[in-house]
Amino acid sequence: MRLSQTAIGIVHLLLVLSCNLDFAAADPTARKPNVVFLLADDLGWTGLHCFGSDFYETPNLDRLAQAGMKFTDAYSACTVCSPTRASIMTGMYPARLHLTDFIAGQNRPFAKLRIPDWNKGLDHSYVTIAEALRAGGYRTAQVGKWHLNHAGRNAAEYGPTSHGFDFAVDKPRGTKGYMLPPGANSDGESKSDYLTDYLTDQAVAFIDGAKDDPFFLYFAYHVPHTPIEGRADLVAEFTQKVRNDAVHRNPVYAAMVASLDQSVGRVLERLERHGIADNTLVIFTSDNGGLTQRYGKHDGFTENLPLRRGKGSAYEGGVRVPTIVSWPGVTPTGSVCDEPVATIDYYPTLLDITSVIGGEDHNKFVDGVSITPLLRDPAGSLNRDLFWHYPHYHAGGDSPYSAIRSGTWRLIEFHEDNRVELYDLADDLGEQHDLAATMSHKVAELRAKLHAWRKQVGAQMPTPNPKYDPAQAIVVQGNRGE
Repeated sequence: MRLSQTAIGIVHLLLVLSCNLDFAAADPTARKPNVVFLLADDLGWTGLHCFGSDFYETPNLDRLAQAGMKFTDAYSACTVCSPTRASIMTGMYPARLHLTDFIAGQNRPFAKLRIPDWNKGLDHSYVTIAEALRAGGYRTAQVGKWHLNHAGRNAAEYGPTSHGFDFAVDKPRGTKGYMLPPGANSDGESKSDYLTDYLTDQAVAFIDGAKDDPFFLYFAYHVPHTPIEGRADLVAEFTQKVRNDAVHRNPVYAAMVASLDQSVGRVLERLERHGIADNTLVIFTSDNGGLTQRYGKHDGFTENLPLRRGKGSAYEGGVRVPTIVSWPGVTPTGSVCDEPVATIDYYPTLLDITSVIGGEDHNKFVDGVSITPLLRDPAGSLNRDLFWHYPHYHAGGDSPYSAIRSGTWRLIEFHEDNRVELYDLADDLGEQHDLAATMSHKVAELRAKLHAWRKQVGAQMPTPNPKYDPAQAIVVQGNRGE
C-alpha cells in the first residue's frame, strides 16, 4: 500500500508532534545528533586501505574506521546504483519498490528474457528519510548524485528538493566528466575545477550554515564511477607509486579514491572545527561493488578480490561494500562487526537514533531493521536473511537473477534457465565452489525462502521474450550499463 500526498502530510504533522514530545520527555536540554551520510559510487569492498587495498590510500577513512566501527559484511541492496539509493531513501527492498535497475536502464530486445515494466524513478507515495527527518526538526541537504528522477519527466518534480531536502546541489552546468567549466568554482573554498572538490565546498558550506541546528547531510559522491578521470596532481603522485605485483594498480582510479578520501577528511575537519563532531553520526558506504568489466571485457578499472566479479554481477563482488559507522560515545573505538547489514537498514536506524517515530509509521512495509544494537555491541545478531532481485541484464554482469544470504550460505537463482548456485561464504568467500549439486536439501530450503520472499514483496519477474534471437542476444538498447 502506498501513501497519498494528503496522507504524507498528515504523517509529517504527526511526526513533528510525536518527535517533539518524545524528545522533550527524554531530555529537554539535549540536542539531537547530526547525521552525515557519505555514499561512494561504484566503490568495491576492498576499495579502501582499511578494507585491504594494496595501492589506494585513504588515511581519512582509515581514521574514521579507527574511531568507529567497520562492517565486514555490509551490502548494497542492488548490484547497480539507483535501486540502492532508493533503498536508502525508503528502507525498502528495490523489488518491493519495483525500482530494480539504474535509471533509465537498458534493454536487450533479443535476449532470452524480457524485462518487466519497472518504475524508472522514486515515487512521491513513499516518505523518504529526508522527509521524515525534516518533519522531525532537521535541516536537510543533498549534495552530489541523486539518480532517482523519473526518466522522461520533469526533473524538478522528482528531484531531491521534492523528496524532503531543503537544499540540493550537483554538477554545475557544462561539467564534462569530472572537470568543471572554467570559473565554475571561482568562489568555492577549494577554487578547484575538479568535481569532487566543488561538491565538498558545497557540503562544508552547508555544515557552516546548519551547525547550530540538527542537520542531515546526504553527500552522494560521483567518484570512482566512470569516466575514470582523476585530479591531475593526484594522478601524477600515484603514477610514481604503481607496483606490478599489487592487486590494485590503476593510478587514475587511485587518484579518484584519494579525492574521495580528501573530501571525507574536509567534512570531518569541519565538524571538528565547529565542535559538533561528538554529536554527529557519520555513515560511509557504497552503492554497489567496483566495476571490473563491461560488455564482456575486463577493463581493469579495479578489482574486488577476493570477492568474485563486480558491479552488475550476481556475485558478492557486485553487492558487498566497504562500510564504516562512527557514532561518538556509542560505537566502540576501532571495533569490527561481522553481522550482515544492508542499505535497507539505514532508514530505520536513522529514525531510531534521532528519536523520530519508527519506520513502520512512515512506510508500512519497511524491510530494513535498526542496526543500533550492533553499533553498541558489534558481536550482536540481527537473526534475519537478506535478499536481492535483479530482473535485468547488465553490461558488466550476468543475466537476470535473485539471491539470498542466510547465515553464511548464499544461493543465487538465474532466471534464464532456473539454474541455482550455492556457496558457503565461511569457507568460500570468493564463490568458487558451487555446492548446489551436493547439497540439495540446503538448496531446497533457501530456494523456498527466496520464492516466498519474492511473493511477499511483489517482485516483478522477467518473462519469455518472443523476439529472442541468440545471434543478437547481446545487442543493447538505451544506456549501456552506467
